Amino acid sequence: MDISIQFKKGALEICVLVLIHEKDRYGYELAQSVSEHIEVAEGALYPLLRRLVNEGHCTTYLQESSEGPPRKYYKLTPQGEIHMKKLVVEWKRFVSNVANLIERGNHL
Repeated sequence: MDISIQFKKGALEICVLVLIHEKDRYGYELAQSVSEHIEVAEGALYPLLRRLVNEGHCTTYLQESSEGPPRKYYKLTPQGEIHMKKLVVEWKRFVSNVANLIERGNHL
């Protein structure tokens, strides 16, 4: 199994929540924005978005588009914002601890 796939799975939820926190976004827009930073298959995004909605972290609404059918936008809920902030703190702590461990290994 490709270890980078596991890294991406772990980071995808945080990336999506942070992007939706910046502004409401539709699925394809989210996929494009995430892909600017990490390569991710669009198919991995939609199950995550469904889960975030089912868990109450996001809501959706339809908005007309001049480029085709209405788009489903994702909006962070207050509960989702709390969840995002908690994940970001945990992520930063995790990354710092791993970096410290790797650095310690470099001095051997």
